[in-house]
Amino acid sequence: MARHEHLTAPGPVSAPEGPPAHQAPTEGSWRFSRDTGAQPSLGRMNGSVPVQATGTWLRRLLAFIGPGYMVSVGYMDPGNWATDIAGGAQFGYTLLSVILLSNLMAIVLQALAARLGIATGRDLAQACRDHYPRPISLVLWLACEAAIIACDLAEVIGTAIALKLLFGLPLVVGATLTALDVFLILLLMRRGFRALEAFVIALLAVIFVSFGIQIALAAPPIQAVLVGFLPSSEIVRNPAALYIAIGIIGATVMPHNLYLHSSIVQTRAYPRTEEGRRGAIRFAVADSTIALMLALFVNAAILIMAASVFHAQGRTDVQEIEQAYELLSPLLGAGIASTLFAVALLASGLNSTVTATLAGQIVMEGFLRLHIPDWARRLITRAIAIVPVVGVTALYGEQGTAKLLVLSQVVLSMQLPFAVIPLVGFVSDRQKMGAHTIRPWLKILSWAIAAVIVVLNGKLLFDTVMGA
Repeated sequence: MARHEHLTAPGPVSAPEGPPAHQAPTEGSWRFSRDTGAQPSLGRMNGSVPVQATGTWLRRLLAFIGPGYMVSVGYMDPGNWATDIAGGAQFGYTLLSVILLSNLMAIVLQALAARLGIATGRDLAQACRDHYPRPISLVLWLACEAAIIACDLAEVIGTAIALKLLFGLPLVVGATLTALDVFLILLLMRRGFRALEAFVIALLAVIFVSFGIQIALAAPPIQAVLVGFLPSSEIVRNPAALYIAIGIIGATVMPHNLYLHSSIVQTRAYPRTEEGRRGAIRFAVADSTIALMLALFVNAAILIMAASVFHAQGRTDVQEIEQAYELLSPLLGAGIASTLFAVALLASGLNSTVTATLAGQIVMEGFLRLHIPDWARRLITRAIAIVPVVGVTALYGEQGTAKLLVLSQVVLSMQLPFAVIPLVGFVSDRQKMGAHTIRPWLKILSWAIAAVIVVLNGKLLFDTVMGA
């Protein structure tokens, strides 16, 4: 039976002022009813980023900019690229409406994750630990760890492919070199959370500019692109289009992103009062919505590029990242096109590495209260991801690596319901959220999104296992 008494809404006796920029909030401000051993999410980084209490709306928003962009990384990671390429090459601009729909779903779910973290003072992992019996909590933790490892697997493959395309390194060597990113993450973490966010945003800018140039080179017909954002009956009537559409939606929301977002929004030193939390929720939702629109551009740009370059010239067989790289420059007549594609892929892989590492720390500390050094955590998860990549590549070549990438997305799909359902349940419960409980219309919409994601992921998993 669920232990509802642990996760309670913050009451009016919360501390009147937020924590100083250099000091995390004290335990009392988090309203832990009985669990006095719990610590704020992300420890010393909690409440470490100062925010503007006064000033214009834009000036105050700038202080909250960052977490949304870190979350948006998961929506444009290497695991999504192949699906977008295949969709554009086979069906032109038709599946742009699916990318738009999946992005709108993501905006809602990430807003819920931010609301949970700010309103209750704990991340999704801590909330699950407090609410569910210990055995269920452990199952949720194991499922989430499997998802993080699967995500890391996709990042290793994507980064290794990018290194091969740019520098000619064998996949095995490239996959092994990805272990060195632990030193980069350690350096960024020591410089503070803002440095981490700046690094992520800089790489996102590289991805954005790279695809912006490629879209300009491809010069897609504007009218056809706009029509593609409108729903089409062909998606439902054509089994192949429906399958790719399910893959796009199923792989869009990354389960670890919900844990990540519910934690990193708490790095801001907003006043831990009812009014302070209300304002923080507004700015955090604005931040994530703007950032996820960037993710929409990138995912749409990949599909638009594939549609205008491959589909328009009859190359509907293009499905893999390396195929796209090899054909881009010849078909566009611009040598820089393929290079920009590989640079964006490398930036995507490096970015995903940072956010997955942070999510792993949040999940482990939230579910188990187990604190291990960042470098140890990173080496463990990266080693688990590197070993199968190296092994499969050595035994089956690059084709085996492509299948391993598909398998990683299936594992992510399996874990997603275990993150979405608890999240929607928590933010719908007035006993836990108090004045910040979501409204009835949003509750209905959130459960509908959860149902759609669960059903589509179930079908994607079934079809993949059955070889459809």
